[in-house]
Amino acid sequence: MKGKELVSKKVYIARYLGITPYEHALKLQQALVQARTEGNIPDVVLLLQHPPVFTIGRFRGEKDIIIPPERLTQEGIAIFHTSRGGGITYHGPGQLVGYPILNLKEHRLGVPEYIWKLEAVIINLLSTLDIQGHRLAEFPGVWVGEQKICSIGIHVSRYITMHGFAFNVDTDLQYFEYINPCGINGKVMTSISQLLGHPVAVESIIGNLLHSFSETFGLKCQREDDRCPAILDALNG
Repeated sequence: MKGKELVSKKVYIARYLGITPYEHALKLQQALVQARTEGNIPDVVLLLQHPPVFTIGRFRGEKDIIIPPERLTQEGIAIFHTSRGGGITYHGPGQLVGYPILNLKEHRLGVPEYIWKLEAVIINLLSTLDIQGHRLAEFPGVWVGEQKICSIGIHVSRYITMHGFAFNVDTDLQYFEYINPCGINGKVMTSISQLLGHPVAVESIIGNLLHSFSETFGLKCQREDDRCPAILDALNG
């Protein structure tokens, strides 16, 4: 069956990749964006964790690193400049990162509406854990009280999205003390584990997150992707 015959506006393929180096995940996104642009694959949501890394958005970021460069070298923390919006943020084990590759035109979504829905995915998931998440109009992402639990930064080209959200599940929050996260001074990051007072495995919330994503975007999740060679080629390339 050819890839284009599998493309559906109501179905997306989800894949959890475990801990994946940032550079590899970026190349994978780029391959999937190309395939999605050409109409060879349906929408895709990649879920993964990264080794410790700081990523900088296209508008600002380096000035928000508040420790000396040699400290980054000592701790083996890489830095990547990216095409997404927003400032600097941290990715690392215990953080669930989501990279949706969606066609916004097919879903009749503008960028603000898309970001609003990504925030809704996290807010709805948090509510199942009796955690009340909310938005701050001036800062994309999800907050609990005055603490930020999820960062959002995206890039859109020819209606196709890449990058996405970074959701602190059981993240080592110490790394955020090395930076001004998203360029915001004095804001404290938090995680599900910190809020609940006990460790929460990233893998334990993936099912609920995909359910929330499906409900929010009105899509059906297909976690088995063996029928779509274009996605397998990108994953194995």
